[in-house]
Formats: sequence, structure tokens, C-alpha cells
Amino acid sequence: MPDTATPDPGPFQHGYVRRVVDDTLDALLPALPAVYLDGPKAVGKTATALQRARTVRRLDRARERAVAEADPELALDGESPVLLDEWHRVPELWDAVKAAADDGMTPGRFLLTGSAPAAATHSGAGRITAIRMRPLTLPERGASRPTVSLASLLAGEKPPIRGATELDLAQYTEQILTSGFPGFQHLTGRALRAQLDGYLARVIDADMEEAGLRVRRPATVRAWLRAYAAATSTTASSDRIRDAASAGQDAKPAKTTTIRYVDVLTRLRILDDLEAWVPSRNHLHRLTQGPKHHLADPALAARLVGASRADLLDGSGTDLLPRDGTFLGALFESLATLSVRVFAESAGASVGHLRTQDGRHEVDLIVERDDRRVIAFEVKLAGTVDDKDVRHLHWLREQIGDDLLDSVVLSTGPTAYRRPDGIAVVPLGLLGP
Repeated sequence: MPDTATPDPGPFQHGYVRRVVDDTLDALLPALPAVYLDGPKAVGKTATALQRARTVRRLDRARERAVAEADPELALDGESPVLLDEWHRVPELWDAVKAAADDGMTPGRFLLTGSAPAAATHSGAGRITAIRMRPLTLPERGASRPTVSLASLLAGEKPPIRGATELDLAQYTEQILTSGFPGFQHLTGRALRAQLDGYLARVIDADMEEAGLRVRRPATVRAWLRAYAAATSTTASSDRIRDAASAGQDAKPAKTTTIRYVDVLTRLRILDDLEAWVPSRNHLHRLTQGPKHHLADPALAARLVGASRADLLDGSGTDLLPRDGTFLGALFESLATLSVRVFAESAGASVGHLRTQDGRHEVDLIVERDDRRVIAFEVKLAGTVDDKDVRHLHWLREQIGDDLLDSVVLSTGPTAYRRPDGIAVVPLGLLGP
């Protein structure tokens, strides 16, 4: 059915809507000399930085960029905090900020936004603190009201698990397809698809070259990126992804070529792989070290493989790569991964995944505190949770004992509760920071 209704412009068209990352900025900016908001294009870095900046240098504007190129030191002048927006367009500014930090500048002096540093850019470690921004979680979109706090779980409080949500499978599917980019929140139907297509085209046709990789055959990059999207929430090898990208063709891109794709698209934050958890103080052995594949937003993955709402709800979506479960299940896990990463960043925790080499045991998400104690999450595209769904969580408890603070199943069900075995069952929409 064609889209005939005029969409509600939504809260993101009426002014700034506070993000989870704002809490992190409130805590860190007054104490640190330079903070770098790092994330993919359109994730809202500039809008968030503008809430705090007193001096703004918009380096995507030719006149301001020319001044900064002629005299980087002049661009650093002004009332604090000084925002260097799209700083990567004048790479010399990175070193200028580092030098100012070495000279003992006051806390809260600089905010930087833009793409990740190019490979040749020196690290800002110790001077410039990076904060990762990701697309909107469900609570940030206004799609749900969380009742379960990840920070409370990490505190080891075993908080009461309660609450209810009206989000169902169809609505979670809509949230996946809508995307978490703030500027896309008011779009539906054909307009949304066009915006996602334009975003991907810009990445391939312009952003990759700006990041240092000349793209001679955009169609080859798109085919490879489509195969990568089909591998969402899997640990598929680079060879399997290359084979899928060139199915039915005599030639496939060289491995050295696709390695460069991964490098550049990771620096552009389009690829957002989840690294394997490496335990440091227990007796777990023989764990795989490969990452789980994710794009910055599961909507990009769905659009790349051409998966519609009907396809996903029918259990189809893509046949590029064989997988256990449906593609909708993979996208739901990717949405859950995005959310848990955002909430964990706010709590100062890290996130990984666990899989044994023989594949017998797998835990979708491991959230780790500084003291190495963890919370384990399984993600289930189901409204109910049974004993089979929690067997890997019980196995992990047997392996690491008290280092496991809590265990959670993230589901599509309506109600949050604790099972008799102590495992929390939480609808994804009810999880918050």
C-alpha cells in the first residue's frame, strides 16, 4: 500500500533531544582537556556538541576551513569549550590540540567531532579522550520507557526485574527498518528508503575516497558490503563473505582489497564489529577470537540486502549466507547489541561476545566491569523464554562462578521478570542505561 499520510515530524525535528551520551559528556568534559565525539555520519555528533560549545569552528565550511589550514593555532582560540566540527578536514588540528594538551590546557577546553583519525594520524591517547556515539536506542527514540537499568545490574544489586511494554515483534521490526539516525526519525516508506540508499551511496562514492581509498568499482564495493550485511550477527570468515559477494561471478575481489574495505569502513564507523571477550582471570579456554559482524545501524544491513518488513516477518530476508535462525533474528540481535553498547559506554563498561571453538557454547553479549566481573546477555527473537534458551547462561555460571554478576535474556515479550533460576528476562524495549 502506498504511503499517503503525512508523517509526524517527531521530536527530533523540533529541537535537541537528550541522548545517553550526554550523561557521559556531563561527567567527563569538566575534567578532561579535550573530548572527541567519534561515530558514523548522521549519528548526531554535531548536534550533541553544540549543546555545550561556546566557540564553534565549522570546518566543513570552506571559509572557516581555509583559515584553519592557514593558521591551525588561530582555530583553537575562543571561549571554552571550542568545538572543532569535522576536524578531520584539517588534520593538522589533531596535532595542534595534542600540543595544547601537553602544554597544560584547562579541562573542558576542546570538543572535536568527525570521522575517526586517518591511519597516518597520531593517537591522541592521554590528551584527547574519545567517546563513541552510536545511533539512537529505543528509549532515545521515544519508542519505549525503560524499567531495567544496566548500571544497576553492573553494580551487582540484583535489582527487581519488572515492567511491561506494548512493543511486539512487528513494532521491533519497524524500529529496525526505521534506523536510529536522528535525522531519519520522521521518515517512512519511500522517503526513508531513499534516504538510506543515499547514505550508503555517499559512503561508497565519496566518504571512502576521502578516507584514503580510491574506489574504482563502486558496484564491487556495494556487493561486498551487501555480503557483509548478510553476515550480521555472525562470525563468518572474510573468505566466506568474499565468496558471497562474488556468487555467480568468475572473479572475486582480492583479499588484500577487502582488507582495505574493512579498514576504511571501520574507520568511518560504518562497520561496527563486536570483538570476542577475552577473560583474564578464570579458567575458560579454547574460545574463538573472531569478531561478530555488525553495521553501524541494522537498518543499513536490511537495506543493503533488500529485506522488507514482509520478508523479515515471513522469516526470509537474505540467502547470501547460510545461518542458524532468521535474518530478522540477526537484525534484532544487532539492535540489542547497539543498545547494550550505548548503555555500557555510559556505565564505563566494555562489551564483547563469547563462543567456544567447537561452537557448543555461545553467549551473545558479555558486559565487563573494570574489575573483570561480567553480566551475560542472550538475545532471543521470541516472546517466551524456556530452559533451552538459558542453557549457555547456566554453563557460563558453572565456568566463572561469582565473576558472573547477573544473567539476562533480552526478548520480544511483553513483561520483564526473574525466572526461578535467577535469570532475568527483559524485553529489549525495557532495558536502559
